[in-house]
Amino acid sequence: MKLSYKHTMYACFTGYICQAVVSNLPALLFVIFQNQFAISLESITLLITIGFCIQIIVDILAARVVDIFGYRVSVIVANLCCTAGLISISYLPFHISPFLGLLIGISLNSIGGGFIEVVVSPIVEALPGEEKASNMGILHSFYCWGYMGVVLLSTLFFATIGTDHWRLLPLIWSVVPFFNMLLFTKVPINTLVEKEDQISTKKILSLKTFWILFVLMICAGAAEQAMSKWSSLFAEIGLGASKTVGDLLGPCTFAFLMGLTRLVYSKWGKKYDIRNLIILSGFLCIISYLMVSLSPIPFMSLIGCAMTGLSIGILWPATISLSAKTYPNGGNTMFGLLALGGDIGCTVGPSLVGLTSNIIITSNSVNIQRFFTGEDITQSALKFGLFMAIIFPIIIIISIQLLKNKKTPLSNEL
Repeated sequence: MKLSYKHTMYACFTGYICQAVVSNLPALLFVIFQNQFAISLESITLLITIGFCIQIIVDILAARVVDIFGYRVSVIVANLCCTAGLISISYLPFHISPFLGLLIGISLNSIGGGFIEVVVSPIVEALPGEEKASNMGILHSFYCWGYMGVVLLSTLFFATIGTDHWRLLPLIWSVVPFFNMLLFTKVPINTLVEKEDQISTKKILSLKTFWILFVLMICAGAAEQAMSKWSSLFAEIGLGASKTVGDLLGPCTFAFLMGLTRLVYSKWGKKYDIRNLIILSGFLCIISYLMVSLSPIPFMSLIGCAMTGLSIGILWPATISLSAKTYPNGGNTMFGLLALGGDIGCTVGPSLVGLTSNIIITSNSVNIQRFFTGEDITQSALKFGLFMAIIFPIIIIISIQLLKNKKTPLSNEL
């Protein structure tokens, strides 16, 4: 059977599911790691930090690696790393130092997930056809479906089989990147831009418009993860739910609405100016964050949390599509830098919420509790932290307005 570009698209969709698996499955197992291997919270934090640093390094180096080895080799190795990482998490902690075993597994996951993030978008962008923005929206929706699948199926696994058999879970999930690796050996892959036609890294970094797009990616990642990382806690607070129910109502609702928005964008987004859609999303994001942080009714805060998934859904794929449209010859370098910006934002957003919340908790401010209602100072502080995250959609709106106000055609920058 001869595989077509349709199968290439399916492989890319599965690639984003793989990224969701390797990015989120270890987090569901951290409590088990602490209990079974006596790994401290400090060591768990170190694992997360090292994994993030590796992904940042991959973002920086990926463009050069792809230029040397090509898309096919890069994406095959990425899926291989994801497969090996999941198997390592299941096997190595029982045969070498548990911390070292987990570090190896999470590091391989970060390498694989990082390369998938950088490589898959240009592969989709290079596919024949005119529906570039639509394809990008569908592609990025699969991260949401993958994330939901990880949470739902893993929760079902623990409820039916039990946490004592957690080792089976990474092994089961490793089947996905393994078969996707085999699929990528067969599907046709186009080159987005020939190496000699690509804009150089030095030139891209000298373009003012690119830096606006880079800031957009940072703020898109920050606005998404600032809420995503805290959505489970809000579900627990809002409904008095258990941790399991909180995970299902918070992150899953958030991911579902985010994925739904991306599907809607993929179908009808081409009818509208991408820049106007991003501005609309920015305003809706502000409203959502205000609902979460200022509403005295816990259930309304939960609705605001879910609405945030709706509002930020298109920001990441729309910014990538806008960048590809602005700089058609940006190539691997541009996609790598955009991924770097997004990953920086994914850290900056939750960090801002956490740091500002901690400051309020430490100061025990009565005035904050008047404006940001909660059962205790911790809840009020978290609402204040999420209120501060409004800065990200505000910057997004300002950035798009700067792009719209540019009198010089973007092509004249090159």
